[in-house]
Amino acid sequence: MRKQKPITGRSLRLLHTLFEKSSPTTNYTVTLKQSELAEELGITRQALNVHLRRLRDMGYIRTGRGFIDITEKGLNLLGISVNPAFIFIKVTPRNREQAYEKMSRLPAQRIFRVTGDIDAILIVEGGKLDETLKELATINGVKETKSYVTIKTLK
Repeated sequence: MRKQKPITGRSLRLLHTLFEKSSPTTNYTVTLKQSELAEELGITRQALNVHLRRLRDMGYIRTGRGFIDITEKGLNLLGISVNPAFIFIKVTPRNREQAYEKMSRLPAQRIFRVTGDIDAILIVEGGKLDETLKELATINGVKETKSYVTIKTLK
C-alpha cells in the first residue's frame, strides 16, 4: 500500500480556488467499464468511443479515466428534471430505525438524518416526487411530510 503524501499549501489553495469558482450541478456517474458497456449495447468498443466522443463534444457527458458523467444538458435531453424536490419528514421516535431503513430503499438522490423540527430530508428528482410520497405514506412511523420543489438554481 502506497503511503499518501501530505497535501501542500499550494494544493490546498488550488482546491479552495476550484471550489470557489465552481457551481453546483446535477450529474449521474457511470463507473462501468467501457468494454462492459459496449457489450451491453451490442457494439464494438471502437464504435462506443465514437458515440462517447460525439456526446462529450455536444456537452451531454463528461468522461475521464474510469467514469462517464451524464451532464445536466444530457439529463434534459432525456427528459429528466434536474430540479430536485426536497421532502422534510417527521418520524415517530418509536419507529425511527425501521422508518430510516425503509427510506434508504426509496428512489432518492440523497437522504439525510437531521436534528431539529424534522428527522430526515430526502432529495428526489422532481419527476419522482409523487411516487416517493406514496411510498413514504406506507412507511410505519412517518408522521408528517412537507415537500418543496426547486424551480431554479441560484448559485
